[in-house]
Amino acid sequence: MMNSRASAPRLEAAQTKTDSDGVHAEAWKRTCRRLRAELGEDVFTSWFGRLELDAVRDGIALLSVPTRFLKSWIQSHYTDKILVTLTAEAPSITAILVDVRTSARSAIARGLSPEGRPIQPAGVIGGSSSGFQTERPALSFEEAPRAPDAQRSLRAQPVSDADGLASSPLDRRMTFSTFLVGKSNQLAHAAAQRIASAAPGEAPIYNPLYIHSAVGLGKTHLLQAIGHTASESGKRVIYLTAEKFMYRFVCALKAQTAIAFKEKLRGIDVLVIDDVQFLQGKSIQQEFCHTLNALIEAGRQIIVAADRPPSELESLEERVRSRLAGGLCVEMGSLDEQLRLKILEMRIAAAKVSQPGFDVPAPVAAYVARAIETNGRDLDGAVSRLLARVTLTGAALTVEMAEDAIRDLVRTREPKRVKIEDIQKLVATHYNVSRADILSSRRTATVVRPRQIAMYLSKVLTLRSLPEIGRRFGGRDHTTVLHAVRKIEGLAGQDGSLSEEIELLKRMLVE
Repeated sequence: MMNSRASAPRLEAAQTKTDSDGVHAEAWKRTCRRLRAELGEDVFTSWFGRLELDAVRDGIALLSVPTRFLKSWIQSHYTDKILVTLTAEAPSITAILVDVRTSARSAIARGLSPEGRPIQPAGVIGGSSSGFQTERPALSFEEAPRAPDAQRSLRAQPVSDADGLASSPLDRRMTFSTFLVGKSNQLAHAAAQRIASAAPGEAPIYNPLYIHSAVGLGKTHLLQAIGHTASESGKRVIYLTAEKFMYRFVCALKAQTAIAFKEKLRGIDVLVIDDVQFLQGKSIQQEFCHTLNALIEAGRQIIVAADRPPSELESLEERVRSRLAGGLCVEMGSLDEQLRLKILEMRIAAAKVSQPGFDVPAPVAAYVARAIETNGRDLDGAVSRLLARVTLTGAALTVEMAEDAIRDLVRTREPKRVKIEDIQKLVATHYNVSRADILSSRRTATVVRPRQIAMYLSKVLTLRSLPEIGRRFGGRDHTTVLHAVRKIEGLAGQDGSLSEEIELLKRMLVE
């Protein structure tokens, strides 16, 4: 009798979980049908045909695809669309997490070990019961997937595992000695070196250190360099992307090891989080904020990187943005021509190691450095194209050949980054209302139309999601923003004068 009574709550909990999984599965099917109808059969089959819902944990839908390319494309183009459609079918879901599908990862999402056995709740810290031992070790951004063991050992190494808490590997090439310094990154480099070289037990000077820049300007390189140097001095270091932090936290919740996860995370010396702009989910953000507070109060160092300042991370809660802004915020600017040339020369020298016959005349290198004004990744692409021309044709490189080879990499200067606040102010001035009116709940015609135009411009001219835009317009729902966007699109298609007004506002904002 005692055993029957004790097992009853477990049976009820299991039944509740099964019912919940069934509800979410049906919601996912409806979501797929809506996406297929809205995007068309060809688009859906190309990008969503192999997208699967693995599980829903703590309000986060865990989605998976078979390849990294699919993951990257969906994250770049369809995350907002999927989230809006899915939350309409399942309001309990507040965020989505897309990852590459593996047999081990899918098994964990279903509550099984890779061998198919149920994951046992962990009652102790450490060992395989931590819930993280079943996860495939993560690769750093720069590490080629499935590289031969000998090559991989030269390219990536794990930082200290902080008593069993898995950390993403660090690329051996990303150290301070290989980081090229210029005017645009001098301050960030100096702050990073100061932090990394601090003696164990020394109180942090800049905490947290927040580094932000556009893509390809060296944020990840600096963060990994800090991880290398700090780890070599005996400090316990954890390096994670925001995506990995979310995944590990959800795994800990599933394996009932959340307390152990928190204790291990707060027992380290240096926490490095990359791409924090991707942090999603209310509970995960709360735990992240608690972790930041605990580490700062304990005198531990935190380094965070993102693609924009804390004040512009609308997807994060206010207290998280406030905590991140409370330390030293450093922007890494665009690469100047002299720094681009230094980076290019270093990449060319590295290519010569494997291809001794590869030679780039000084005028060609100078042209490439002058023509490509974007980021270091485009410079890598330029070297690959020049190398292909030399090795495949056998001809000596000329400026004309280089011009043809890198034509697709030569871009115009990046357009001005438009802020939602700027849009609100300009629209308010143009239509003779106040910004407070636009953010208010007033529904008079003189306010509703400017508000809808401002929402439309925010969606068209910024990368913000519909929920983020809604929050910036007085805490409105994403469906309100979607209605405003569709309304203005329809009116602009019928009213030439309105269309001209909107185009004028666009030019004033981006020029």
